[in-house]
Amino acid sequence: MDEVRVDKWLWAARFFKTRSLATEAVLAGHVQVNGARVKPSKDVRADDEVDVRIGTVQWSVVVRGVSDKRGPASVARTLYEETPASAAARQEQALARRLSRPLGADLGERPTKQARRRLDALRKAERRRRS
Repeated sequence: MDEVRVDKWLWAARFFKTRSLATEAVLAGHVQVNGARVKPSKDVRADDEVDVRIGTVQWSVVVRGVSDKRGPASVARTLYEETPASAAARQEQALARRLSRPLGADLGERPTKQARRRLDALRKAERRRRS
């Protein structure tokens, strides 16, 4: 087998728990193959570069093997090789998430009505900023 659909490969490489989740991510534009947005039926081959965004985490991997069957995690890990820049960025982002305080942590133990409104305003502003 020289090539396989990108949604099957993402599922077999264990980036997504189900194939339908992988298909939805590809359709939503969260997956790029060789820098281009693709459809779920796009074939991937060895040495293709795949960029996957899962939530806020960005993976940039090089395809090392293809499989259309989901196997153990140890086998799935051999299907790709993460780029050093991607691994460093993921570790840095994980460290930043660990060190950051949750939104509204400085408001006290149990918020008053006024504090709750401030927290809601903060969350609303944060959602607008991310969109």
